[in-house]
Amino acid sequence: MTNLAEGQKAPAFDMPTDGDGSISLGELTGKNVVLYFYPKDSTPGCTTEAIDFSGLINDFDAANTVVVGVSRDSVKKHDNFKTKNDLKVVLGADLDGNVTEAYGVWVEKNMYGRKYMGIQRATFLIDSAGVIQKIWPKVKVKGHAAEVLDAAKGLST
Repeated sequence: MTNLAEGQKAPAFDMPTDGDGSISLGELTGKNVVLYFYPKDSTPGCTTEAIDFSGLINDFDAANTVVVGVSRDSVKKHDNFKTKNDLKVVLGADLDGNVTEAYGVWVEKNMYGRKYMGIQRATFLIDSAGVIQKIWPKVKVKGHAAEVLDAAKGLST
């Protein structure tokens, strides 16, 4: 899991997003950022998590916080996932794996005795100055978005 710690400067990122956009940590200076990593578009846990974050998007906006979901899926898959589930969060496509590796969430997983590399579901709350304020490693989806929102509300803008 991640070797990053709360209080550290967040690793810079720049990646394509759904809707043929792009996003970078630098352009988000002055806003808090929720960077949540999830394994794959359109799987049950990932869909629930994205819908939960989307349902609270107005509250995140009010807390000066941008929510960015990151997986290694393509922009096209992100577009389909977003449309199908009416998602309101930005979806970053970490196609080259640089962001998932920088944040230490590209890990060896083990399912039914089969080992493979994949994304560890984790969330990072980054303040408006680019410093990691909170890390949730090994996220359990139920109630997670609300917990992250409470932490984001606690950051001064």
